[in-house]
This record gives sequence, C-alpha cells and structure tokens, in this order.
Amino acid sequence: MSPISRNLQAVQEQIASAAQKASRDVDGILLLAVSKTFGPDAVIAAADAGQRAFGENYLQEALDKIVAVRQLRPDLLLEWHFIGPIQSNKTRQIAEHFDWVHSVDREKIAQRLSDQRPAALPPLNICLQVNISGEASKSGVAPGEVLALAHAIAGLPRLRLRGLMAIPEPAADFKQQRLPFRRLRELAATLQGAGVAIDTLSMGMSADMAAAVAEGATIVRVGTAIFGARH
Repeated sequence: MSPISRNLQAVQEQIASAAQKASRDVDGILLLAVSKTFGPDAVIAAADAGQRAFGENYLQEALDKIVAVRQLRPDLLLEWHFIGPIQSNKTRQIAEHFDWVHSVDREKIAQRLSDQRPAALPPLNICLQVNISGEASKSGVAPGEVLALAHAIAGLPRLRLRGLMAIPEPAADFKQQRLPFRRLRELAATLQGAGVAIDTLSMGMSADMAAAVAEGATIVRVGTAIFGARH
C-alpha cells in the first residue's frame, strides 16, 4: 500500500468516525482530495486507491495536471473541482475544464462562467464562497449579501448553483471550530427557506474536518493529510 493510499484510508476513517458521532450517513459526505502543488503521479496514486474527486487552486498548474493525468491514464474518470480565487481572464478555461467551482463570489464571474461553459458539457456545479469570519484578507461574499447573489446566479444557464463554501479563520478548539461552520449551515438553511434549491456545504480541511462534519459538511477539502506537506 502506498503512503497516499494509507493516508486516504486514515482520512476516510476520520470522516466516518466524525459522521457516526454526528449521527450522519457517511455516504452523504464527499472527500475532495486537494492536489495543488502535487504532480500527476500523486493524483494517479490517490485514484488507484479509489479517490475520484480532486481540488485545485492554481489554474495553469491544474490544466497541465489534468492533461498529464489523461495522457498517462485515459482509463481514469476523475472529477475536477476549482477551489481557488478566480480572475476574470481565467473563467473560460475554468468553464471548459472543471466539473465544479467552489469559489464564486461575484455575479460577474458567474455570468462569465455561464457564457463560456461549452454546450456539450453538463452544467457547471457552483458554490458561493462566503467570507464567514469577516477576514479582510479572505475572498468571499459577505454573509448578508449571499441571498441576493444566489438569486442572481440561480437563473443563469449552463450553471447549477449547488451550495456554499467557506474557509474560516483557524481555531484550535473543536467547539470554536464548529461556530463558523454552524453559521454557514444556518445561512444555507436561510437560502433554502427563501426558495434557493441548494444541497452542498463545502467546508472543512485537514485540521478541522471533524468539526465541519459535525455541522453538516457535504464536501470536505483535504490536502495535507492525504498528500503530505506542501512543496
């Protein structure tokens, strides 16, 4: 068993344990392997261990990796998620090469993704990134502006609004980790109550995934615990 395979198994066990403690079905939680800074070989090692969904932050690195993996292993059917900041001049390539985008925080970006999504592909799955901790250094729409943005995006063709994503400021204590995830869950419930059909909470990383699962995460984004320290 490869180190990546062992790490994947350990992370899956941690998610299953957190789900059991929260009385949740683990099948309702997708593990997104964040492969940024790691090469095609690492992706293939994880895929050979059963992993199918991969998250990338940097567009050019991601595009090179997607092509390389397809050339090396055309048998692998992988799902690619873009989770990094989005510049307007990068939307076409994101719309053409990814299955999910977690980091939409402006109507302009959503409109461009919709316009540029190829008609031959399924609608692009979208999460709105929320600046849930109000950090000046973080991307994301303010919680009070999420509903208006969701309504504006929900009607765009070639997109499917799926839910919310957040990267809270770090907290060492489990109870403190849960608080921003709870706010995101409550915000999602507000959207659902206002008629916005969403089903996804993308929240939790290597250090706080148990707290995220406890608060209803449906996608956890894990990199270091699977692939090791960043290069």
